[in-house]
Amino acid sequence: MGDFGVYYDEKRDVLYFGKEGQEEECMELAPGVNVELDDSGQVIGLEIFDAASRFRHVIKPMEQRIEAA
Repeated sequence: MGDFGVYYDEKRDVLYFGKEGQEEECMELAPGVNVELDDSGQVIGLEIFDAASRFRHVIKPMEQRIEAA
C-alpha cells in the first residue's frame, strides 16, 4: 500500500485512500464504506462516507494531544 494517498473532502465528509488507476468496479463493503477495483480486480481505492462521525473517537484525542504539544 506504499503508493496509496490519503485525501479528505471536508465539504462531503469523505475520507479516501487511493492510488492511480481506472476504476472498473465499486463494491459496498458496509453502509458508507466502498472499495474501488481496477479491471484486474486489484484495490485502487477505499471511500469512507460520514468520516468525521465515524472517526470522532479517534479525532478528538488526537486534537487534544496536538493542543497539549
